[in-house]
Amino acid sequence: MQQSALQPPAHLAIIMDGNGRWAEQRDQPRAAGHRAGARIMRDVVSHCAQRGVQQLTLYAFSSDNWKRPAPEVHALLALFTTHFRTHATELARSGIRLTVIGRRDRLPLLLRAAIREAERRTEAGRTMHLRVAIDYSSRAAIAHTQGDGDTAAEHTPLLPAVDLLLRTGGERRLSDFLLWECAYAELHFIDTLWPDMTVTHLDDAFADFARRDRRFGCLPDRASA
Repeated sequence: MQQSALQPPAHLAIIMDGNGRWAEQRDQPRAAGHRAGARIMRDVVSHCAQRGVQQLTLYAFSSDNWKRPAPEVHALLALFTTHFRTHATELARSGIRLTVIGRRDRLPLLLRAAIREAERRTEAGRTMHLRVAIDYSSRAAIAHTQGDGDTAAEHTPLLPAVDLLLRTGGERRLSDFLLWECAYAELHFIDTLWPDMTVTHLDDAFADFARRDRRFGCLPDRASA
């Protein structure tokens, strides 16, 4: 079924890729790229809420990202802590509910506390549900539903089906993100690095999504063809 040109995806998922490369291109530490990416994330979240996206899921830190150099990981986790503490009020005022998905038992105590407080302060939001994936693995989430998951890990439930998955940075893969939920998702890849992402890129992705013919394995409706 073809989408209305004015209708955004109900559930948008984004792999925010390219922060480190953006910084390296400018001879800056990779942490500078993550800080720049966090600023862009605020604009994207606000624009999605204004456009009528109901659910937005952002891939911030995968379970495999623990393999990165310790200084980069430390900077990322500290950035998450600051971001949740600073912007929870703004999200609540905008009617945006925040939920963090993924494992929490391996996160620093200060970050866990910031997550709990941000979730508490935004739980009444009904404009849009924002999920941020931290220490997240889709394969682990699927295994958990089958009783094969790590019993020490906090349970991450499967989410509603994704309508559109967007990845920046030029890569063309899902990287263990929402594998189950993206079974029938439309995929949109752009070469732009995440810190250079703009709301125009986002609107272009929405326009492309509106042109897609989504059949979910069925034949097209000949009566409306």
